Amino acid sequence: MNLPNTLSLVRIFLVPFLVVFLIATAEPRNYLAAITFLAAVLTDWLDGRIARSRRQVTTLGQLLDPIADKLLIAAALISLVEIRRVAAWVATVIIGRDIAVTGLRGIAASQGLIIAASQLGKYKMVAEVVAVTFLILDSGVWRLPGLPLSLGAFAVGVAVILSVVSGIDYFLRFWRQLGLGVTVQSKGE
Repeated sequence: MNLPNTLSLVRIFLVPFLVVFLIATAEPRNYLAAITFLAAVLTDWLDGRIARSRRQVTTLGQLLDPIADKLLIAAALISLVEIRRVAAWVATVIIGRDIAVTGLRGIAASQGLIIAASQLGKYKMVAEVVAVTFLILDSGVWRLPGLPLSLGAFAVGVAVILSVVSGIDYFLRFWRQLGLGVTVQSKGE
């Protein structure tokens, strides 16, 4: 097993710790959960960078990396719902989009098509990381100047919008690759 795959497994291994730190600690700002979450995010960044630079992209890595990403975000969001930091519908939209896109990419692969990660999908992931981090650290104290929203609530709003828009983008690209007559041009290709 190479280093990038090991880093993906470390990310998966950190998920239960994140959940325990989030749910078991009733502090307004949960630094231990934030550190665990950001350490897991760092493994995501490192495994991709190392795999590409060392040409260690493997089939196992292509399977583990997105599973680890989705598991991390889903576990964080579900835990944040449990401690009432985010609405259940928000977690449902983001997690549902991830499941739908994963399924779509699986169907595409079975047809010999590759739907690469889009720039919108990458922005969505960054927005989710920022949102989850702010929600872990922000109990509504940090406010945007002149707005009733906390930084966490604002970041979650951006993540939801990017989730929906990037999800639509994936489906449009899939239909276009299948030649189903959809001619909408996607940004970020």
